[in-house]
Amino acid sequence: MSASSLLAVDSLWELFSRAISLRDYNTRVVLAGTTMLGISGGLVGTFLVLRKRALAADVVSHAALPGIAVAFLLAERLAPGSGRSTGVLLLGAFVSGLLGMAMTLAIRRWTRIKEDAALAIVLGLFFGLGMALFTVVQRTKTGNAAGLSHFIFGKTASLVAADVWLIGGISVVVALLCCGVFKEFSLLCFDEEFAAARGYRTTFLDGLLTLLAVTVTLIGLQSVGLLLVVALLLIPPTAARFWSNDLKVMSGLAAVIGGASCAVGVVLSASFPRLAAGPVIVLTGSGLFVVSLVFGKERGLWPRWRSQRQFEQRIGRSDLLRACYELLEPILGPDQTTQDSLTKSEIDEFELSAMRQWPSGRFHGLVSMAVGEGLLSSTSTDGYRLTWRGAEEARDAVRRHRLWEIYLLTQTDLDPRLVDRGADGIEHVLDPQQLAELERQLATQLPQGIPPSPHPIAGAVN
Repeated sequence: MSASSLLAVDSLWELFSRAISLRDYNTRVVLAGTTMLGISGGLVGTFLVLRKRALAADVVSHAALPGIAVAFLLAERLAPGSGRSTGVLLLGAFVSGLLGMAMTLAIRRWTRIKEDAALAIVLGLFFGLGMALFTVVQRTKTGNAAGLSHFIFGKTASLVAADVWLIGGISVVVALLCCGVFKEFSLLCFDEEFAAARGYRTTFLDGLLTLLAVTVTLIGLQSVGLLLVVALLLIPPTAARFWSNDLKVMSGLAAVIGGASCAVGVVLSASFPRLAAGPVIVLTGSGLFVVSLVFGKERGLWPRWRSQRQFEQRIGRSDLLRACYELLEPILGPDQTTQDSLTKSEIDEFELSAMRQWPSGRFHGLVSMAVGEGLLSSTSTDGYRLTWRGAEEARDAVRRHRLWEIYLLTQTDLDPRLVDRGADGIEHVLDPQQLAELERQLATQLPQGIPPSPHPIAGAVN
């Protein structure tokens, strides 16, 4: 490696170590403000997602654009040079954002236009108006130096202490409000009619949630810009949804993911100065979302695939053991299929495979699994023999299957030829309580032990 390359690596390492150790004052300031923003965004976003208002944040961010432009033009007319005041611009954005959400709610309440269409209409209207007003701003004497583009693309790396105090303070207030009305917001999201019947003012709660969404969106404009601020509200709760079905846990995880996304994004941006902090924050959140999508405990792709795989293996093992029992039943006799006799009888591999007409690969995979779990044992004549535990599980599988078959034959009008296949889909999910209830209902029709096969040919498997 050349000397210049080593110098570049050392320089990058120095920047990274300074960023990760928070030695720079600006890094600490930006990290504190954006982390609080991410936490509050995750909390508010949880209720927006559950309320099915995901597009609301996007509407607010775009609706704020004309308010920023109007606030700048009015301030410049009243007091030249005051148009760049952050407070003035945020006030304009706040009013415009609220107006956009109010228009959306009005369209939804007093017209037949659906909510998604109303959101799209308002978003397009306000964004088009904002871009037109920005053209007017650029033509003013101070327009080019106004720095209004920061509200579109964000300026996380250049936040000053005053900006961070404002963002952090408002974020804390928003987070506390979310915690204070957590129960009410929960009822509003899951059952608005029930909440109204209990005396809760759902219109007020809906308005409060909208106000919080507007607030978080507007304070996020300076950090990541109006084009990306919606990600701070939607990505954390969506990622948290893959990990838990408990609302308290989900909201807590959303806050953690939101804060972590902002913190990691700021550190990475400080380590690599050419990377803008806003997009890095959103990309970090997107990375956490992908991790949640794949590995999330409740809804992740990997746990779902593994659960489905285990269920299919359990079904295959049960079908294999039932086939072993039904192959031996005509040989031993219906009254002689005890665990002891089942373990002493040899099962021919070809006959066992033909019982269910399994493909060769599927059959040998099931047999290997059963041998590995100690349910079957190989014999010297290339056959198999049920172990004691295998015989017990085989009897249990046959019992479940035949109980359900008899129930279908006696309680429904199904064609007897279809009952065996119908029972296959249900028997694997019957729990002990359901089996006991089936036995109670069929008590007068069942002999002692395992019920006989209701099919004309004992042991026949379709």
